[in-house]
Amino acid sequence: MTRPGKSADWFSRFATRVAHTVGRPVVFALACIAVLAWAAIGPFVGFSDVWQLTINTGTTIVTFLVVFLIQNTQNRDSAAVQIKLDELLRATAEAHNSLLNLEELSEQDIEMFRQRYIRLASMARKKGIPEIEVDAEEQAADEAAART
Repeated sequence: MTRPGKSADWFSRFATRVAHTVGRPVVFALACIAVLAWAAIGPFVGFSDVWQLTINTGTTIVTFLVVFLIQNTQNRDSAAVQIKLDELLRATAEAHNSLLNLEELSEQDIEMFRQRYIRLASMARKKGIPEIEVDAEEQAADEAAART
């Protein structure tokens, strides 16, 4: 398996760190404090155009850059989850291997699969949910919990 270049590794690590950092409550609190400080300064500068442009420009730049970093992280996380799901499907004897790599299909093909599984779920519900076998020890524990 080939590894991406060092620049790709660096960017991935950087994007992950930024995404995790900006998602923390303390960063949200700092952003709120910055907005409150900006608002508090308004009366002293006469709510000037420069005062308004400061917050508009700053938030636009930060938002623009952070969106790309978070999207990079989300893309990698999503790809990793898909690989894990594909491996579970592959390793499960009863699973349909046609579902492997399903996310690469067209929207129409995915909708066909979705409709098929909706029909299967509906048929299963019509048959009723089979009784779940519970051993005596579990049943005694459930009954004891119900009495308390």
